[in-house]
Amino acid sequence: MSLNWNLNREISKLNYRIHTDAIKSKLILPELTPVQISCTYASEADMLNVVLFGKTAKEWREFNSDKKGNIRDEASINELLVLANLESYNAILINQGKAQDERMPLLRDLAVSQLRTLNGIAVDNICAIGD
Repeated sequence: MSLNWNLNREISKLNYRIHTDAIKSKLILPELTPVQISCTYASEADMLNVVLFGKTAKEWREFNSDKKGNIRDEASINELLVLANLESYNAILINQGKAQDERMPLLRDLAVSQLRTLNGIAVDNICAIGD
């Protein structure tokens, strides 16, 4: 289970790069200050957190002050896989010029659908699927 979790965490980190590149190319304007740029990246990351986990990173930290790491470090294998997919899909939507309020419901629908499917598959059966 730990190997699968680590693999999915690494995949979500790679997709995070795809996601941040889309933000950089489409949402970061030359006239933005460093603080505004940071807020743009944080806003996009928190939108995905709300879509997938139902809360922002700050809200999660407030309720989990005893835990090290962040909300994504505590995610399940299925959540990490969906997060990777959300980052990729959000990058596509950003590149299409969709505003955040347009993207959020589309991303939420994808998250719900994928989690429903993945949660219906037992972890023990994952290897059998490819056989």
